[in-house]
Parts: sequence; structure tokens; C-alpha cells
Amino acid sequence: MKRYLILEDGTVFEGEAFGGKEASVGEVVFNTSMTGYQEILSDPSYCGQIVTMTYPLIGNYGINSDDFESIEPAVKGMVVREVADFPSNFRCNSTLNELFERKGIPGIAGIDTRKLTRLIRSKGSIKGVLTAADEEVNVSDVVEKLQQTVLPHDQVAQVSTARPYPSPGRGKRVVLIDYGMKHGILRELNNRDCDVIVVPYNTPSKEIMAWGPDGVMLSNGPGDPKDVPECVEVVGELIGQVPIFGICLGHQLFARACGADTFKLKFGHRGGNHPVKDLTTGKVEITSQNHGYAVDEDTLQGTRLKVTHSALNDGTNEGLAHLDYPAFTVQYHPESSPGPEDSNYLFDRFIELMSANRKEQQYA
Repeated sequence: MKRYLILEDGTVFEGEAFGGKEASVGEVVFNTSMTGYQEILSDPSYCGQIVTMTYPLIGNYGINSDDFESIEPAVKGMVVREVADFPSNFRCNSTLNELFERKGIPGIAGIDTRKLTRLIRSKGSIKGVLTAADEEVNVSDVVEKLQQTVLPHDQVAQVSTARPYPSPGRGKRVVLIDYGMKHGILRELNNRDCDVIVVPYNTPSKEIMAWGPDGVMLSNGPGDPKDVPECVEVVGELIGQVPIFGICLGHQLFARACGADTFKLKFGHRGGNHPVKDLTTGKVEITSQNHGYAVDEDTLQGTRLKVTHSALNDGTNEGLAHLDYPAFTVQYHPESSPGPEDSNYLFDRFIELMSANRKEQQYA
């Protein structure tokens, strides 16, 4: 069956349909990871997006029951050069096509993903539609409707948990605010025996503090931080009350809560091969990233924030720390899902920060 990927600028790609049969509309982005497609398709931060994989063969090790970052994928579709029909891996229990069919997610294969990626890099992230399988379309009509389409701005509400739930441990108590949390974050806290309580994105600060946390984790999530001002307000109320560690969207919300601004990147950072320099140690780490917005460093003056990490590819901000309170954040993903693991130590730093803060309170 054939399928078309039609972009709002009128560009048309014809390919082979796989996965769900229905049409889908979203923001078309690209990811440069060579592996980890299962974690990518199940990352809630891709809510509302059609993901182009630049690596030419996707699905070659299939789908397993261990590597999901969320129970229900929020991705709107996937674009690949070639999809593997017969994967080979000892953990494989289904194919990518079977998963997408089951979840109703459309995919397209057999197109020139290099051309599409160059187009996105040139024009920036762009709206697109994956047509229904074997549907004959009028391209001009589709483009006109697509140009008039306003993509949703409630992605965080779509992917956050509806109610609090625990993930018990005997160590530090951490309240994890779920803006679209990857389960890898929860795994890393559990590996350190943290007693975690996951709460919805719009949980009031008083309710968060009522749990008596040793620390608060601000998770990753989709969309523009300016679309969730209520989250910025809550983070601002938490700063100074409890140690904070923020990742990705959590990093951006933290910056805005401290008075800084954020902006939309031309085509975002998405992949597992982004070099970031730790300005406090001089060490360069290879990081996993997935974001379309960044903190504007020109607006940091007067915020009591210092820059701790910087992206070597384009110089954008990758990390912040508060000068007065035990709080730090990073733009990338230290939970290593799907990898690499260079920045995993940041979870240990968070544990140390909570321990030090508890000692200060005991002797205050």
C-alpha cells in the first residue's frame, strides 16, 4: 500500500505505508540516533510530532517489552528509509509494523529521508500530514487545509499522569512532577532506592510539599514551556523550599520560573550523539537530546542562575544551577534512554544534594 507525506510548503513524498491505516497530522522533525527507535517512539516528548529517522534501517531488532518509555506512544507517525519486516534479536516479541498497527500509528517507508532532513534543516520544523493508506489525495487541497491547521498546544496535559501514584523505596523521598515523563527517569531514581511519588503536571506546590519530599524532580515533556504558565508558577514556589533537579522541559520551566526566557529552535535537537561541555569541569559528554525549545542565555542576567553546560554544536544552553538554592537542571537526558550513559552521574549528584540539604536542616 502506498502513502504520502505532504508538507505545508507543498513538498510531497510518496512511499510505502506501514502501521496504522488512518491519516495523521503533526510537526515533522528528525532524529539522528542510530539505535533506540523504540524509546524514541514511546517518548512522551514527541507528542504531536511525526518523527523522521535519519538512520536508514529502522525496526531491525524489533520491539520488546522492556524498552518502552511510556505505556501509550504519543508520536503522531514515523518516517523511515527502510522498515525491517523480519527483525532479529533475542528479546524481540513483535515487529515495528505490528506495534504501529496495534496502536493505530501511521508510518511511511521508502522515501529519501536525507532529502527530507535537509529540507527541515533549511526551512525549520514544518507541519505535515501522513495520508491514509492507499488514499488518493488532491495535494493542493491537503496543503491548503494543512496551512490553516493549528497544531494543539495542550501536549503536556495529554501525556501527564491523571492522578498521583507511588513507586516505593527506602531512600530519599522524591516528588516527580510528570510533564510527560520518560520511565527511564523513574528507573534511575528507583535504582538509587528513592521513594518516588509521581504527580500530575498541574499539582499545586502546597500539595507537593505536603508529601514531605527530600527533593523534587521536574521531568521532561513535550511542547513550548510558554504553553504551561501554571507549571512555571508552581516551580517558582518550590525553589528555595526543597532541592530541585530538572530535565529537558523541566529545565526550561525552571529557567522561566527564575525570570529567564525561552525560544523555539529552528529544527530542534533530537538524537543520541550531541556533545555538551560541562563548564565546571571542562569535560565533554555525549548526550541524548529531544527538544525544540531552549533557554535564552541573553535573558539570564539578574536571575541568580549560572550556566553550567553548553552545547558544542550551536552554543545553546544545556544546564543551569541556582546561586542561592540547591537546584540544578539540564536540557539533555541523563537517564540514558536509549543512551548514551555519560551523564548518568547527575542522579547521584541529586542524591548528594538532598543529603546535604537534610544535614543543613538538622543543624540549622
